[in-house]
Amino acid sequence: MLTIEELETACNASQSVQLPKHEIEGPELSLRAIFYPYGFPIEVRTNYDQVLEQMRKMWGKFERQHDTEPMRCDVQVVESDSMECPPEPTHRIMLPQIMCVADANNYSVTDLEHCRTNITISRSALRHPLYAQYFLLATAVYCVATRHATPVHAGCVALGDKGMLLCGDAGAGKSTLSYACARAGWSYVSDDASFLQNGGTGRMVTGNCHRVRFRPTAATLFPEIAGYEITPRAAGKPSIELPTASMTHVRTMQTTRVDFIVFLNRRSSDAPQLVPYRKDVARQFMRQTLWGSAESLARQYEAIERLLVGEVFELRYSELDWAVDRLRTLVREGR
Repeated sequence: MLTIEELETACNASQSVQLPKHEIEGPELSLRAIFYPYGFPIEVRTNYDQVLEQMRKMWGKFERQHDTEPMRCDVQVVESDSMECPPEPTHRIMLPQIMCVADANNYSVTDLEHCRTNITISRSALRHPLYAQYFLLATAVYCVATRHATPVHAGCVALGDKGMLLCGDAGAGKSTLSYACARAGWSYVSDDASFLQNGGTGRMVTGNCHRVRFRPTAATLFPEIAGYEITPRAAGKPSIELPTASMTHVRTMQTTRVDFIVFLNRRSSDAPQLVPYRKDVARQFMRQTLWGSAESLARQYEAIERLLVGEVFELRYSELDWAVDRLRTLVREGR
């Protein structure tokens, strides 16, 4: 700040006073790029090129599929005295905003109503890419998961033009069976996080078809992934994460229409079989992970009801090959 004496001198000399930038103002965000996570456009502005590099790693392979108004994300990178990785953030919802706060230099605020996200992140946090991407930079797509799409805890694969959601609790085998289907000639859409598009009359689902993630024990089932390093996780259990681009035997598809919903049950003592499953349980399973305004929840509930127009099944199995064959029969014969 200028002193009063400096201001007086300038005014006495009839000089134009160039006031300095206020100390709490952020840096100029001169770097810009547009990405298309899950097919929806988002414009990112930042003051640090490494932010765009990390976002490119997350979303650079997605193709634009929707002409929605671009979401906005401003990311300011600040200096920090600490060289340590920040703590895991705390989330708070005060609609229409959701806040993700790790510390004074690492936090994000998303305005769900106006589809805008403001992120402050330290250079020290950016030195830990998994942390930066998972906990802070990825908050820019909260608006996708509330306004434009309905997140479903399910893997997704497609055989021809018929898609299938593979639902279940953590550890149910969604990723394993999704990849087993892909090895057998299906198209791979997602391992355990799928997004059902809101609006319209269709049942279109998109996912991150550019990465497949395994539990380390999956190497006993798929010899081709043996020897790969276990990827450290910012949250959740350690896993082996591989880009599908490196798997020449895997066909990918960013979006598919869902015709079948299958809940996985590897713990049943019954003989292997595919049986009808309760839609009321399926409905609550899908609803329980949703959050947002009453308006956004209404859109998402409508999307789930469109999805549940078709039949819902439970797959009781223990052998992967049998499961893949049974699902292929379901697609071809409808039962």
